[in-house]
Amino acid sequence: MSLEGLFQHLSGRHQIDGHQVPGSGEARVRVIDPATEQVIGELLEATPAEVDAAVRAANAAQKQWNKVNYHKRAELLHEASRAMREARASVAEMLTREMGKPYKESADEVIWSATATDYYAEIARHEAGKVLGPVVDHQFHFTTKEPLGVVVIILPFNYPLCLLCWQAAAALASGNAVIIKPSDLTTLTTLKFVEAFAMLPPGLVQVLAGGAQVGQQLVNHPDTHMVAFTGGIETGRWVAQTCAGMYKRSLIETSGNDPYIVMPSAPVDIAARGAAFGAYLNCGQVCAAAERFYVHAAIYDEFVACLIEHTKKVRVGNGLDRVDMGPMASERELLRFRGILQRAKDEGIRTAVGGGRPAGLKRGWFVEPTVLVDVSAGSAILNDESFGPVAPVCRVASFEEAITHANRSRYGLGATIYTRDLDEAMRAVNELEAGMVWVNAPLLDNDAGPFGGRKQSGMGRQLGSEGLDTFRHTKLAMIDPAAHAHDFWWFPYSDAEAFPRPGER
Repeated sequence: MSLEGLFQHLSGRHQIDGHQVPGSGEARVRVIDPATEQVIGELLEATPAEVDAAVRAANAAQKQWNKVNYHKRAELLHEASRAMREARASVAEMLTREMGKPYKESADEVIWSATATDYYAEIARHEAGKVLGPVVDHQFHFTTKEPLGVVVIILPFNYPLCLLCWQAAAALASGNAVIIKPSDLTTLTTLKFVEAFAMLPPGLVQVLAGGAQVGQQLVNHPDTHMVAFTGGIETGRWVAQTCAGMYKRSLIETSGNDPYIVMPSAPVDIAARGAAFGAYLNCGQVCAAAERFYVHAAIYDEFVACLIEHTKKVRVGNGLDRVDMGPMASERELLRFRGILQRAKDEGIRTAVGGGRPAGLKRGWFVEPTVLVDVSAGSAILNDESFGPVAPVCRVASFEEAITHANRSRYGLGATIYTRDLDEAMRAVNELEAGMVWVNAPLLDNDAGPFGGRKQSGMGRQLGSEGLDTFRHTKLAMIDPAAHAHDFWWFPYSDAEAFPRPGER
């Protein structure tokens, strides 16, 4: 089937109880290729009846899946990982067509999804509880890990596949079922991608298309047991509050505004190359992107010159061509980002390079990678998430000033520092208020290391053993095999332990 035929085949469908089924709703959303502005498909909003059907199927499948031993679960998840790798080329092409990122980045994302799935397949069976030293002779005390039940996964458009697997693989390996509500900008690719889980029991992995209303129904549903949400801060706050009111567990990741510090000991050209990558990867649509740059005055001019040079080298165009940066994912994202650049201009901030539409690209939601210079620490663009390809650079006089500015933010996802001064590196690790700190190594992830933020960047962790426990209950058990009488603290209390009577003191 051609790619166009596949988009049309998946249009208007959901994945419910093991089958891709045509939706019965009436609310339609066009799917548009952001590089060409061509309509390539459509979505149908899931109805309340379809949401209920998916939740019922998920609960039924989860009860059976929880009986499957960890070794068998691991084998099946490894099969899913192999299926992801086999479908890499077609899924990557679909993702590039649907949301715009360069094909290389799409293909990489499929591999990141597969490695996360392999990782959780193994560590879920590595530790399923522990034995404790008992507090009473002849007893056996231990903990076990149990699934939460049905996990709702609400995804953004920027990394729809690897975020899906960071969460779904951990949830599935722990014995849960998952219902995925993808972004309206990446639903068709998601429907194709989850075919990799076809070897799992029907109903264990489901996908419901739609917008906020579908997400709200899933969050509020009495028979879903956890929500993993990645997206905007206001929606994340609503999800957290709603889950709290229902005593339902939640994992919240709500954006970032990551600082990038460059100190005099840094190799300036390397730091500038890292800055260009950190700011323009995926057209800047990365929650952990480098969004505000604090550069020491001693190297400021040299760094800016290098950053401008590397920015000019970024090739912009259709992600299916030989390019480094594709378009913004949608027209609404482009208009939002243009508004941010205009506000910076209105504040008198100087654009050193970029900011306009790339030459020769008459269609598509493209924007040039942009460097803003001599930005004051109080500027809006340094204090709000831009989520686009812009690098605003602020001059600082010292390490202490850089740390102060970096921490003066409501966000706390990640932070980068370039320095070859060991004292500065260790101080940055200890003093930066962020969930992750990268020293001379921006934006790296590690399946074995937790990903998540502080402050209003969210709560909870994914990846690593911490990410596994996000999707598990811990139960304490105490066993006395012989059922001894516990006279050491049962009734009747001994007279010797009672409050002394007069004359007994």
